[in-house]
Amino acid sequence: MISYHQLIGSSDKVGEMTDASYDAVVVGGGHHGTIIACYLAKAGLKVAVLDGHTALGGAAGSEEGPAPGFRQNFCAHFTRFYGHPAYQDFNLRDEGLEYVFPEQNEGMIFEDGSSFIGYSAFRVSDPLTGKTEYAPDNVAKTYEQIRRFSQRDADTYATLVEQYRLHWKQAFHKHRFTAPPPWGTPDALEELMTIPGSGIEPVHQFMSVRQLAYDYFESPELRTLFMRATPTSGGCFPDDPMGLQSLVHVMGLVLSFEPAAIAKGGTQAITDALVSAGRKLGVEYFTAHEVDRILVVHGRAAGVELADGSRISAPLVVSDLGVSQTFLRLLRDEPIADRIHHRIRNIHYDRGQILWGNVAVHELPHYKADELNEGVGIQPRLYTGAKDPDYLATKYQHEIFVLGLPQQLYVLTAPDSIWDRTRAPESKHTVLIEEFTAPARLFSAREWGQLKEDLTARWLDQWRVYAPNMTRDNVIAVRLYSPYDVEASHPDMIQGGWTEGAMFASQLGRFRPFPELSGYRTPIENLYMCSSSLHSAAGIGRGSSYIAYNVIAEDRGLGPLVSEQAG
Repeated sequence: MISYHQLIGSSDKVGEMTDASYDAVVVGGGHHGTIIACYLAKAGLKVAVLDGHTALGGAAGSEEGPAPGFRQNFCAHFTRFYGHPAYQDFNLRDEGLEYVFPEQNEGMIFEDGSSFIGYSAFRVSDPLTGKTEYAPDNVAKTYEQIRRFSQRDADTYATLVEQYRLHWKQAFHKHRFTAPPPWGTPDALEELMTIPGSGIEPVHQFMSVRQLAYDYFESPELRTLFMRATPTSGGCFPDDPMGLQSLVHVMGLVLSFEPAAIAKGGTQAITDALVSAGRKLGVEYFTAHEVDRILVVHGRAAGVELADGSRISAPLVVSDLGVSQTFLRLLRDEPIADRIHHRIRNIHYDRGQILWGNVAVHELPHYKADELNEGVGIQPRLYTGAKDPDYLATKYQHEIFVLGLPQQLYVLTAPDSIWDRTRAPESKHTVLIEEFTAPARLFSAREWGQLKEDLTARWLDQWRVYAPNMTRDNVIAVRLYSPYDVEASHPDMIQGGWTEGAMFASQLGRFRPFPELSGYRTPIENLYMCSSSLHSAAGIGRGSSYIAYNVIAEDRGLGPLVSEQAG
């Protein structure tokens, strides 16, 4: 497989650009820019992608680290891009994107030595298409895992997995890849509230994370796991109303409805495959070409002007940048309504901030919990921490915002090198670690550096309690990223959070980023948006660029809507 760095070395256009014209210009070569460029080119348009960075993909990238010969993701880590329509539409498996699907998925080791293993209720039966099939044997194993600490929660799990199989799974896919309808018309998830026995009630759309954890489960084990897993997968803390989108998504991960998925070569493999497919369709990529403004003539987008003064004309402009960059920077001289400017400045970003990175080790952790629950140590997503839902519900976020780290750590680990040997040299391993922290502005650059050191020291001490072999001698190197680092390299991740705008109920679906800009169109004719700032929100494999293409296709008569394939 050709690496992305080989691709940009041989083909990407870097340096001064003369004036040119295209059918469509995509501003920003992030994850969604690389997706929508393929669809526009497939529709027969001449497409240029412009990015100010020297590499494409935005958060969908990987780099060498934390030591020579190791490989780690520098932003997005957990991906299921095999479920995105683009995976099949552009034969990304043939372009080098290959996933490995472990049978186990998400679980937790508690401070008292007890643990929980989740097995995938659906397993991938065809890696070429991403098709999944119900796995009753895995459901039975997860049921028994839960029954060890709560018969009621085990029965709840059995009910929920059946509701997911019959109702949630299809509704969530439709919700992810279709535009939200106007207020008053139920979307695919809201329709579940009208189905008797679906497991989704009207009150659930308004409940906080804590209320949902306590409503669905009785055991401290699942209440703890649900509240800790929610910021990782849904970007919300216990006091936040998470909305139906995050509820269905997070529940599917906490209870391992969908399979774990490890992209060989790291998240970079997704960008490599999309860029390779785009090139075959004629997409031209320009890295180190920063767009300074969007050109508007008589109220219509007409192209872009670069930082060096050169201009590119295009009757269609698509912004893969966040709402703030698009309107406050690229359209800074345009007469945008004051209400839009006011609401842009009122978008909430203080969620999704993490201290995270990779630990390179000589040998994998040998967890004591494995002696009582064999296999728990090789969970693709393994949480650790005290069996203390009240702490998570009342103190966790508050301590994070004041101190930078919680007094009780709840670290997530992911030993991807078990399944993807490109991540580490022979006989060595690399393990991702993650803990939540404060918005970037609450600490100085120096303080963020100290917090990274503090987390490393505290976690290595605590890790050794769970896995005695995790001594300092077993650690080769550590590289962590802070919200300060993330915001510096990804300007759309304001305050250094992965969510690109908090993902609680008032900023999801038809309200994302706010009602006036939730339809992928803008007040400027021929200018569209496709980034994670819009529905279906942040995360690799979400549907915003796919939906944006379908909106453009409808407006411009580009042929049958691709959304018909998204079932």
